[in-house]
Amino acid sequence: MRFSGPKRRAAALGSAGVLVTATLVAGAISAPAASATADTRHGQDREARGVAIAAARAAKTGIDWQDCPADWGLEKPIQCGWVSVPLDYAKPYGKQIELAVDRVGNTGTKAERQGALLYNPGGPGGSGLRFPRRVTTKAPVWANVAKAYDFVGFDPRGVGKSAPISCVDPQEFVKAPKADPVPDSEADKLAQRKLAREYAEGCHERSGAMLPHMTTPNTARDLDVIRAALGEKKLNFLGVSYGTYLGAVYGTLFPGHVRRMIVDSVVNPSREKIWYEANLDQDVAFESRWKDWQDWVARNDAVFHLGTTRDAVQAKWLELRATAKKNPIGGVVGPAELISFFQSAPYYDSSWVPVATVFSKYVAGDTQALVDAAAPDLTDTAGNASAENGNAVYTAVECADAKWPTSWQKWDRDNTRLHQDHPFMTWSNAWMNLPCATWPVKQRTPLDVRTGKGLPPVLIVQAERDAATPYGGAVELHQRFKGSRLITEKDAGSHGVTGLVNPCINTRVDSYLLSGELDGADVTCAPHATPKP
Repeated sequence: MRFSGPKRRAAALGSAGVLVTATLVAGAISAPAASATADTRHGQDREARGVAIAAARAAKTGIDWQDCPADWGLEKPIQCGWVSVPLDYAKPYGKQIELAVDRVGNTGTKAERQGALLYNPGGPGGSGLRFPRRVTTKAPVWANVAKAYDFVGFDPRGVGKSAPISCVDPQEFVKAPKADPVPDSEADKLAQRKLAREYAEGCHERSGAMLPHMTTPNTARDLDVIRAALGEKKLNFLGVSYGTYLGAVYGTLFPGHVRRMIVDSVVNPSREKIWYEANLDQDVAFESRWKDWQDWVARNDAVFHLGTTRDAVQAKWLELRATAKKNPIGGVVGPAELISFFQSAPYYDSSWVPVATVFSKYVAGDTQALVDAAAPDLTDTAGNASAENGNAVYTAVECADAKWPTSWQKWDRDNTRLHQDHPFMTWSNAWMNLPCATWPVKQRTPLDVRTGKGLPPVLIVQAERDAATPYGGAVELHQRFKGSRLITEKDAGSHGVTGLVNPCINTRVDSYLLSGELDGADVTCAPHATPKP
């Protein structure tokens, strides 16, 4: 399941399951992990030299900022440009790829400016190019920070405008209805296994030259080259969801290059969790947050008429699911499409009202509202290509970052057990990740995320009941990054906290980015306002 929010009308992985929906180096590059093998250390040494060469080249070249292409949807005064990075950092003079970047200047005075703030929204596979629009659209939460910082976004390697990869034809990717993710028989499982294997083969056929280099450490190296191209000696970074793991890896590889870093909704960086176990942890957390949403729906039964208890709402959900399995709604919305749509409620509080409203309309007899919300739009060529690309990058990065189980018996045993008590997302998540079991290129050993020499205090922000990145991940990173501070939004579960209105959090984010100030101890904040129908 993606470590970022689901895209509306998210597509399935073929038919296999639902898409749950980067001057001279300014400071020493940290030494490789002590537990690494000699070969790994040698590889890291070569890549460390490579990124130093690429960063020096980028610092000299800079970025040729221009008005953004009209079809990028980025209005003036946002500017766009390109940064060249090596495909393989062990070969810095070899093949180069171009990364798309954009920026909007700080809104305050020249004296107020503190540099560039770079952003990654998660995924893997998310585009950060819309980040400067937080300034041009005058998002109030970011008004104070915008006075001091240029807001800089980028498409990571493989994403969007940055040497995009692909695994299947986008129209095939979005076709509906898909097979029910919950298997009824061994034959169903065999069919899904076949589709997952074919998806992995498709990635290799369409994007094979990129796949060995689609790793989080390489994206972190790209981030350092972008830092240099911007003329920044040190990095200011905001990472959300998967962006927190990118930040953690960057902070481990380049601790002396960090100025300020905020990580929001944290992926557990433990080597044992990346990525197989992290996805199993998601299944448990999604079930809990699904129940939170059902409780809220029940409390608002006067509006939605879906039942006055969680069990009553669940019963209507199971009825809807059974109906869609027997006869896909509108011919296109089956159980897979339902999960793609309904999963946004456990992800984000902002989806609670829209999802409940569509569900309520369906129960009242309006099936078209559900079709409009949950069915793929086959006419949206650009959107479908973006969805397919996002899923391809997600798969490529997670499969390459770590060694995945190759035994189907282990996958079957783990997911069958989890599904018993956590049925909402378990099997759809399993099918989405199963291509990693037969991935056709080398899988790496995850970096040992640790505090390195020169790493300043990092600010960690986390909702206690986050489904996509369970709370334990924030605690783990807090322990690994010495001197960090953890802000916990208690009794809340929205994924991505820093963009929400909660003064307890907003004022601390501002203080940290504007003055470097942190509380003397960790902080617990009350939750942001509960949605009202």
